[in-house]
Amino acid sequence: MSQFKKVAVIGTGVIGTGWIIRFLAHNKTVYAFDKDIKLKKNVLKEIKRTWPSVKKLFNKKKLNLNNFYFFTSLEQTLKNADFVQECASENYALKTKLMNLIGKYAKSNAIISSSSSGLLPTKIYSKCKNPERGIIGHPFNPVYLLPAVEIVPGKKTSKKNINLAKNFYKSISMNPIMVKNELPGYLSDRLQEALWREGLHIINEGYATTEELDRAIEDGPGLRWSLMGTFLTFHLAGGKTGMKHMLEQFGPALKLPWTKLKAPKLSKKLSSKLISGTAKQTKGKSVAMISNIRDQYLVDLQKLRKKYESKIRR
Repeated sequence: MSQFKKVAVIGTGVIGTGWIIRFLAHNKTVYAFDKDIKLKKNVLKEIKRTWPSVKKLFNKKKLNLNNFYFFTSLEQTLKNADFVQECASENYALKTKLMNLIGKYAKSNAIISSSSSGLLPTKIYSKCKNPERGIIGHPFNPVYLLPAVEIVPGKKTSKKNINLAKNFYKSISMNPIMVKNELPGYLSDRLQEALWREGLHIINEGYATTEELDRAIEDGPGLRWSLMGTFLTFHLAGGKTGMKHMLEQFGPALKLPWTKLKAPKLSKKLSSKLISGTAKQTKGKSVAMISNIRDQYLVDLQKLRKKYESKIRR
């Protein structure tokens, strides 16, 4: 179990609110910061919307909102926190300046974690007091349900603090992915970016719609990927000798010009195709409505997966 019980969340957008919900579900005391007190209503509304799914996934009977505090003062938010989860916009100048302030106001031994999805921690913490406690803790949306978190150390991050962060995330039912050294985009987002870029080319050149490309993942590799990733999936594709035969049979295809990893220009025409395509897919349903459907699915899927993943990973 982690020693950290009091957590500060800096920023209450989609990711920050997701962290708040997950922390509260695991009986942490949460100090949330944002500039506008009116945003507290949005957080409470999202807690109410998501609680049925969170309750089911983590087998919780009730939520203690007495553990939730909302501040517009950064200093007040940080003074009692053992662990800080920063959720500001993806911008080096903004995050570097913010980490300088967080380092000044936070307890000297408080771990500071950024929810960045691609920026380098060494640069983010370059002006932060005690940078050895600074890490990246990159979650996945919806944070309150998905178990993955990428832990990325900076050049000055201590092994002790990496392990403390790892144990803390485990205490809130997360499965930390330990990235050995910092690199732009980390692991998952680099893989997602490759798929995203290729999809943009296919749509831009008129080969498929957004819905058709989504179905190409949903009804094919996506079903496999929810239990096993790319490499184990390809290992099975090799038959009795696994990856060895797979590489012999399909390795030559790597030389073929199938993909275009350089992104196409995001023109007005391409943007229009993406916007109209996804609007057609939603069939008039709001983002909140579809989010609720997604959340129910993710809860059921994770409960089902537990029955099978232990047989592969034991």
